[in-house]
Amino acid sequence: MSKLFGTDGVRGVANVGSMTAENVLEIGRATAEVCRTQQHVSKTARRRIVIGKDTRASGYMLENALSAGICSMGVDVLLLGPLPTPGIAFTTMSMRADAGLVLSASHNPYEDNGIKIFGGDGYKIPDEMEKMIQMLIETGEVKNFRPVSNEVGRAKRIDDAIGRYIVFCKNTFPNELSLEGLRIVLDCANGATYKVAPIIFEELGAEVFAIHNQPDGTNINDNCGSQHTDDLIDKVKETRADIGLAFDGDGDRLIAVDEKGEELSGDHIIAIIAKHMKEEGRLKNNRVITTVMSNFGFVKAMKDLGIEQGQSDVGDRHVLKMMLETDSVLGGEASGHLICRDFHTTGDGIIAALQLLRAMQVKNKKLSELSKVMKMFPQKMINVNVTDKPPLAEVKSIQDAITKAEAKLKDQGRVLVRYSGTQSMCRVMVEGPTTAVTDSLASEIAREVSKSLGGI
Repeated sequence: MSKLFGTDGVRGVANVGSMTAENVLEIGRATAEVCRTQQHVSKTARRRIVIGKDTRASGYMLENALSAGICSMGVDVLLLGPLPTPGIAFTTMSMRADAGLVLSASHNPYEDNGIKIFGGDGYKIPDEMEKMIQMLIETGEVKNFRPVSNEVGRAKRIDDAIGRYIVFCKNTFPNELSLEGLRIVLDCANGATYKVAPIIFEELGAEVFAIHNQPDGTNINDNCGSQHTDDLIDKVKETRADIGLAFDGDGDRLIAVDEKGEELSGDHIIAIIAKHMKEEGRLKNNRVITTVMSNFGFVKAMKDLGIEQGQSDVGDRHVLKMMLETDSVLGGEASGHLICRDFHTTGDGIIAALQLLRAMQVKNKKLSELSKVMKMFPQKMINVNVTDKPPLAEVKSIQDAITKAEAKLKDQGRVLVRYSGTQSMCRVMVEGPTTAVTDSLASEIAREVSKSLGGI
């Protein structure tokens, strides 16, 4: 069996490979076994696992398979229905469940689906637990455990999960503030935020215009949401809104659009929130954690603000790991994954949006003004196919090319050369003061990579 878990849980085309009903049932059984055998406050207490999902058509099939697998191991199931991934993590903690499983493929098209697993503490389970689940499936160790009679697990639906999460999100916004007078456009990506997001922002006082909030099982992320903001930009201009907010299919990403229709990346949003938190004395240890893919403009902005910046590997789990190691409370990715650890254990698009709006309301400034905190530097990315992946630090010709480029950039840009984790490819990224300089230096390095590593 190939490696089951990727960088963010299990993911693939629904009803094929790892995401068939049969395999999902086994994932449910193995996860239940890991929970069942862990130390518990009471040996007689029944174990409980929460299951939530986004709006994909395949979610119904896989939800039933996952639930059946868990119940067959003598563990009870709490079914939440469609709810953002961070909402499922919250409910897992709130209901003191042993684990929370999310059926979602995040920003992927509807044909895909996946499984993310949270522990009872609301954090995504560590690599060691993922390996344990895969080992139990591969060895078939769980196949002989068959509880009977009243020891079989039971499944029930939790009807008030949406209401619980709405209250949780609203409590992250100061009581003394209101969104009254703001016109907000929400792009719900026909995904998991379609019901909760409009309610939250309306109840806080905003005039809300929701788009792509009519999921039909096949239109999730379809030319909408955080990766496709054209409709959001048009709607902001049409309604003369103060801000546009776009979530992805499972609600853990946020991309914003200002009142002029200009899109802001995750870097911009983090920079605005970081500056505001520092001014209010809430930026613990005066530090923000992002990834190596953050724009050089963000790096420069943090330096100018006197804020320390840590850079992790790509992926929100790596960001969170570094946040915990450095006791930081704000982190995220340029793609829009934002973690506000004062409020939650995982990335949450709605909570991130509320913190952005908090800065706007306290400062009484438009988003276009706040976004001036950083200036995006031109970026050029070139993917080079390679036949081998020796350690880049040991390839002198490539290191020489990088050193030469960095000397030309001085303190006005940066170079990042790294291998793809899933493909026979080397990624060359350069950020610099102008598009011409950036493109030229990236091309020079890419040619050397292709020459040295046998580009195909």
